[in-house]
Amino acid sequence: MPTAATAFLSALQEAGVSYIFANLGTDHPPILEALAEAHATGRPVPQLVTCPHEMVALTAAHGYAQATGRAQAVLVHVDCGTQSLAGAVHNSAKGRVPALIFAGLSPFTQEGELRGSRNEWVHWVQDVLDQRGIVRGYVKYENEIRTGRNIKQMVHRALQLAQSDPKGPVYLTAAREVLEEEVPPLAPNDGKFWQPIAPAALDPTAAALIGDHLMAAHRPLVISSYLGRNPAAVRELITLCHTLAIGVWTSVPTYLDFPADDPLYLGNQVNGPNPALPEADAVLVLDSDVPWIPAVSKPSTAATIYHVDVDPLKEHMPLWYFPMQHSFRADAATALRQINAYVAAAQANGKVDPKLVGERRSHYTAMHAVRMQELAARETRHQDAITPEHLTARVREHLPPDALVLNEGITSHNVIADHIRANRPGSLFAAAGGSIGWSTGAAVGIKLANPDKTVVALTGDGSYMESIPSAAHWMARQYKTPFVQVIYNNRGWKAPKVSALAIHPEGFLSKASDLGVTFDPPPDYSGIAAAAGGAFASTVRQACELDGALEEAFRVVRQEQRCAVVDVWLPGF
Repeated sequence: MPTAATAFLSALQEAGVSYIFANLGTDHPPILEALAEAHATGRPVPQLVTCPHEMVALTAAHGYAQATGRAQAVLVHVDCGTQSLAGAVHNSAKGRVPALIFAGLSPFTQEGELRGSRNEWVHWVQDVLDQRGIVRGYVKYENEIRTGRNIKQMVHRALQLAQSDPKGPVYLTAAREVLEEEVPPLAPNDGKFWQPIAPAALDPTAAALIGDHLMAAHRPLVISSYLGRNPAAVRELITLCHTLAIGVWTSVPTYLDFPADDPLYLGNQVNGPNPALPEADAVLVLDSDVPWIPAVSKPSTAATIYHVDVDPLKEHMPLWYFPMQHSFRADAATALRQINAYVAAAQANGKVDPKLVGERRSHYTAMHAVRMQELAARETRHQDAITPEHLTARVREHLPPDALVLNEGITSHNVIADHIRANRPGSLFAAAGGSIGWSTGAAVGIKLANPDKTVVALTGDGSYMESIPSAAHWMARQYKTPFVQVIYNNRGWKAPKVSALAIHPEGFLSKASDLGVTFDPPPDYSGIAAAAGGAFASTVRQACELDGALEEAFRVVRQEQRCAVVDVWLPGF
């Protein structure tokens, strides 16, 4: 008889899960046996990817889902493995990235009453009062599987929830006795009953309201953050903005929402000001958690703000409010198609003023040109010091046309977004959450999803250390997912210092020589990757060495099919 573990794997296969990113424990023998049986008999199951650390398992699944839109499975052990997911589960939740996390439970019998009963001392100490509570504040759905008779339905429901907007991680648990339960062969589940909820559309009156105001406004502005998770939404936004000459600003960009070289693109910010915001009289906010920082930059009180988002209420953010006069729950690509259809009909009927559109186009094009000149000036090499701007510009010059770039620069996030000049939908990724350590594991997942493309991870030195690079680079070699990694090494955590000085600019802190945030001398970052995964390792301290190191790194990844890590020393802080 097949077991519940057999049915579990079958459900994942039916749901289109390609990989199980696994960190295995004593609660997984039923799954290991079911995997071995499947391999011996030729029954298709998702591929097991061994992950030496749970956080890397989830970041790899995170990257794969970002690149494909499809949730993958993450297998961890009991409470300890769940805790070791660490900040990755925060990033998955805040980034609205789907994943099915499955954890075992300590066996619930101890005298051999059922197959899988306790037989090791650790089964007592790993039995905790509320294991699911560890992640309850971060997952869309959590439940315990109590019988193999409906395990397929439980898995399909969990994945349906994970992949319905707003997307996110889900968490299932089961004890060994349940997974060892013999169950009759279960028929394949009909996928049509478990499809994600269809994308939500705007009410037609809302599309008309937004379209009319964008056509009539003097300075219309679009602000977005994670719209680019769906490349179709980017194409629709380009159409709208080109038709009506609307400026675009990205706030804490997580994906490529708008081409950086487009003359209507005005820039981005993380914590800084938005210079286009004060003059805007109609603002369309699309898929953004923090469209601006109110203490730094605000829209005019005369501006009308429209908000379209898969998660407009931000129900999991206790403190959240922005002056949105009109807020709508809708899928960005769907909503933009509706607005574009309305504008196209209005244009055909002569209701779009070409003179007004022309004036707006001239205004925003001039702003874009000035910005591009300023950015180019910042990229200039200053003797032998390597600035983040110069580094990013040199990386850009080495990128092949198919490159997929991951941005975890933290204090260099804006710089990377500005100077990498990404212009292809689906070519730029960031974590969207507040936990550093995403990019190294995510690069493995993105490369798994795109084996023929060049993946490039740009990361701060603090982020690199937090990413468990020894585990991620071992996986990259084991599963043939080579990528280029460039470390922006300022030898410390710059973000805490910047944040502290913003509040105490002239206090004792500003005069202190050591704030406890420096790593100087730093570890041999590239050497870690070489030791763990056979990566090409290079440390660059002078600008004259930079191009040669980058050229060799890209050659190694393309020709030798192994990772390359270039540790670039920036000025300290």
